[in-house]
Amino acid sequence: MIVTPVVLLRSAAVAAVAAGLIFIGVQINHPHADVTAVATTEWAVRNSFKALMAALALAGITGMYQHQVKRLGLLGLLGYLLFGVGYLTIMNVALVSAYVLPSIAGTDPGYVQGVLTAGTGGKATSDIGLMQSVLDLSGITYLAGGLIFGIALYRARVLARWAAALLAVASVFTVTLSVLPDAFYRFLAFPNAIAMIGLGYSLWLTTRTETKAGTRLPTVGDTPSLTAGNAQ
Repeated sequence: MIVTPVVLLRSAAVAAVAAGLIFIGVQINHPHADVTAVATTEWAVRNSFKALMAALALAGITGMYQHQVKRLGLLGLLGYLLFGVGYLTIMNVALVSAYVLPSIAGTDPGYVQGVLTAGTGGKATSDIGLMQSVLDLSGITYLAGGLIFGIALYRARVLARWAAALLAVASVFTVTLSVLPDAFYRFLAFPNAIAMIGLGYSLWLTTRTETKAGTRLPTVGDTPSLTAGNAQ
């Protein structure tokens, strides 16, 4: 198979939709975040899928950004970079949660519980070292990146605007995590996941429409007048 810009963009679209679906799936009937749950196979499986979700989401937003890079401008670049860092840290935290925390749950349960509490928006009662900084970075970049990238996508008027608006609003909801119980923390993942599914599907439809119309898909070196979005 020849790898073309269309193939790459469609792959990014599929990745975004898959990320949204996985994000919803791992939250359904999610066990309470405590030391007992960490030692189970279910915990390792769920967090492995969370890491996969983050990797797919990163591929998805990369395709969204590349497809309309000129229209997104500096605001879009800032949002993309912040959102990308957010997903990268989510992926790494999920891997630590899946494969590192279970190995020390028996010898240092206080540290493990502290990481779990901080990871779900609470305040760790024990010193968790650099993990606190990583979790803080993850929260800030995910929130700010989702908000800014969503606004930039909405302004670009290329992908589904309802999904872009939902992405921005869902990111703002993250601020409430520190005052909500764990059950609500899981529920708040749904709007972001739905937005990702909507944006991915919209990206797929856009590339298909452009291909049928014979429109050349934009690349990073294109001028604004050559982008498909300017024809709208």
